[in-house]
Amino acid sequence: MADLRGERLQVMLSPEELTVIDDFRFKHRMPTRAAAVRELLKLGLTVLAKDGDGTKSSDYGVFNRGPDGHQSDPDSAA
Repeated sequence: MADLRGERLQVMLSPEELTVIDDFRFKHRMPTRAAAVRELLKLGLTVLAKDGDGTKSSDYGVFNRGPDGHQSDPDSAA
């Protein structure tokens, strides 16, 4: 029987995050963005994180974010 998927997960991505996923997809010759996201999730879940190490959920973004949530400009003096 085909791989059944009973849940739909909707994720909002920035244009930069989508570019990273598309680059991964094409580099690994994956048929769809969904397949690339599933593979990235599988890869990420194999990495063990330490419990209680002070990591915040915002530390798991694809890009560095500034204090207001936007991508910080490395060329600007803050």
